[in-house]
Amino acid sequence: MRQTNQTQVMEFLLLGLSDDPHTKKLLFVLFLGIYLVTVLANLLLMCLVQGDSQLHTPMYFFLCNLSLADLCFSTNIVPQALVHLLSKKKFISFTRCAAQLILFLIFGCTQCAFLAVMSYDRYVAICNPLHYPSIMTWRVCAQLAAGSWTSGILVSVVDTTFTLRLPYRGSNSIAHFFCEAPALLILASTDTRTSEMTIFLMGVMILLIPVSLILVSYSHIIVTVIRMKSAVGRLKAFSTCGSHLLVVILFYGTAIVTYMTPKSSKEQEKLVSVFYAMVTPMLNPLIYSLRSKDVKGALKKVATRNFPCRLEICH
Repeated sequence: MRQTNQTQVMEFLLLGLSDDPHTKKLLFVLFLGIYLVTVLANLLLMCLVQGDSQLHTPMYFFLCNLSLADLCFSTNIVPQALVHLLSKKKFISFTRCAAQLILFLIFGCTQCAFLAVMSYDRYVAICNPLHYPSIMTWRVCAQLAAGSWTSGILVSVVDTTFTLRLPYRGSNSIAHFFCEAPALLILASTDTRTSEMTIFLMGVMILLIPVSLILVSYSHIIVTVIRMKSAVGRLKAFSTCGSHLLVVILFYGTAIVTYMTPKSSKEQEKLVSVFYAMVTPMLNPLIYSLRSKDVKGALKKVATRNFPCRLEICH
């Protein structure tokens, strides 16, 4: 039974993923490796896009923004999780928890928006190639990018307000490895139905609506690609869009499981959170770079410019 006569909680105890010392050490090594790859891959992709004029296109402009959101999203969560895996005290102050929740929602929701924007960009490029330069101007790209970041901030403000306005006077143990709205609402000392409904509606706006737009865009893309007479053209279109679809499935699938489906077990929720909080930000730049000839070409240019002697020896 929740107690309402206690003082307001000033700090939370993050229970984490495991209490077993051996498992925690293994998780530390795994998460550290994932985080280092995430940082290096996203920074490398952003540097390549900025440094190679051939990558100064709308698609890579949006991809650069997505990488920035991925990097900030992961940095907001992983370093603290790593510290807690090695420390006995896993407390986080109410203020730091609130800050982590706000940043988590900003960068996470911004990712959702950019994935939808990137699907629209691919739709215009494949279905209306002759009008693509006149439609996807740099002014339009800047407006779409600004709208994506703004939507992330707005959803974050609403979700955070309806989560933190509740009184927390009972247990302070969060069955999670970071501060996330569903895990916090369980600890509230009052009825949470209004907050849960608001967060659900925000989820519809930032998850289901973009997913619907992505599905519509790709349904038109698939029809257009099937009608192409050139096999090379079909292969190039599917290769470009395949990487985007894979990222969409990975990110939206795990986010919808957390925010749009009935409550599952705590262990399942934590496992899903690990995937979209750590794994997806690492996979995004790898998926795009490994499947993009333009990115691989830019990387080869950098390697040739910095290590010309070694490359000549290899040849």
